[in-house]
Amino acid sequence: MTIQNCICVVFLFYNIYENKRRKTMAGIETFITFIIYLLFLMGIGVYFYTKTNTHEDYVLGGRGVGYWVTAMSAQASDMSGWLLMGLPGAVFLNGLTEIWVIIGLAAGTYANWKWVAPKLRVQTEETDTLTLPTFLTKRLGDPTGMIRTFSAIAILFFFTIYSSSGLVAAGKLFETILGIDYTWGVLIGGGTIIVYIFLGGYLACCWTDFFQGVLMFFAITIVPVMAYFQGGGINGIEMAMRAREISLNIFSRTENIDIFIILSGLAWGLGYFGQPHILVRFMSIDKVEELWKSRLIAMIWVVISLVGAIAVGVTGIAVFPNITELNGDAEKIFIYMIAKLFNPWIGGILFAAILSAIMSTISSQLLVSSNTLTEDFYKYIKRTPSNKELMWVGRLSILVIFFIAGILSLNPDSKVLSLVSYAWAGFGAVFGPAILITLYKKTIHWKSVLLGMIVSAITVVVWKHTGLGNTLYEILPGFLVNTVIILCTNQYLKTERE
Repeated sequence: MTIQNCICVVFLFYNIYENKRRKTMAGIETFITFIIYLLFLMGIGVYFYTKTNTHEDYVLGGRGVGYWVTAMSAQASDMSGWLLMGLPGAVFLNGLTEIWVIIGLAAGTYANWKWVAPKLRVQTEETDTLTLPTFLTKRLGDPTGMIRTFSAIAILFFFTIYSSSGLVAAGKLFETILGIDYTWGVLIGGGTIIVYIFLGGYLACCWTDFFQGVLMFFAITIVPVMAYFQGGGINGIEMAMRAREISLNIFSRTENIDIFIILSGLAWGLGYFGQPHILVRFMSIDKVEELWKSRLIAMIWVVISLVGAIAVGVTGIAVFPNITELNGDAEKIFIYMIAKLFNPWIGGILFAAILSAIMSTISSQLLVSSNTLTEDFYKYIKRTPSNKELMWVGRLSILVIFFIAGILSLNPDSKVLSLVSYAWAGFGAVFGPAILITLYKKTIHWKSVLLGMIVSAITVVVWKHTGLGNTLYEILPGFLVNTVIILCTNQYLKTERE
């Protein structure tokens, strides 16, 4: 990107900001902070454009990423805008029952790094595969390519929904902080991501995630501490919760134990085994022997961050006793807390942390979706494409996916947590059992895996759209159905062969 183009971007952003300035909760300090931050991210993309020479570099960074970057990029891309917006908003509305979500996520994070990461890194290199659909196809010996095709379609479907959730969060962020029109907020946030991913590919994605993960960690720890004292400590928080009739019970939103709330929260942890944008980090680390270091860093980051997100929601009840102070949108609680508690310069940095959470996930999702279109479709249409051709097909694919996700995100009333939970359930239920069983079971029939994936996808969609997801999170029935079908039909096919 030339200096002239950077200047044009700054002036465009500033003109939009000036036109809406009277609606904003932030001043010129926040505007300057955002501009510096966005230009920094684009600069990373330009830098890694010069370091990306082959298609494997663009897709997996040449399988040479260090353990620090692997850990931080995996967790930053994992948490997304829901960590700083969706989850605190849910706690603000529902109270401490959301604690089961963080228990499930923490356990799932550990299990994923411990039991999936090493085997996936080794087996994807042995099969010379760069994406999950191609890995499953080769590892299971599917002669028809049906697993690859269905897996690729599932990835594109759920990632489009997942990416749109991030764009919704970006639109809300720019609208609330700078008074920029929601649609322009979507375009500015998404456009920045497009620049650095389009140019720098996987390495740009990982390194921006690394810096964004550091910024997110700083924000999620400092904000609830300040809010705790502003809200009057334990007594102030307890009084505010009772005044809002929010239960202090972690087992139910009423007086009785609600087993479905507990199961739904814990079931979030099952999602980790099937998230392509997280699993790809395991595939790219330089040395398998260093995965334990990545796991340690990841666990420290994720536990503190999740506790911090819960704390934001809880302390926010005392800082903002009435939801009307948030313009009726609980998912903006973190934004309003920063504006109220910090001076504009510090606030600008903390606002950038929210943008970091949003961008780190969208960039990973767009890149994985692009790789799916390139590796799992284009390479099978044109058998011998060049490295340069594959890289440019991948870049163009990013633009196509962003366009579709952008259209889905244009409704400002969309809820970030709802969109994320749907996509998380889809990936976890469809890919989780397939990945686990494929990695650990030597003899598994490809037909069993394909059938399990198809039925679980249908289960998630039907469960969600019939309203059953309001009682029990759809990932749990989808995951269990998939597992049972794979194991039972594999036994049947094995008996039939014998």
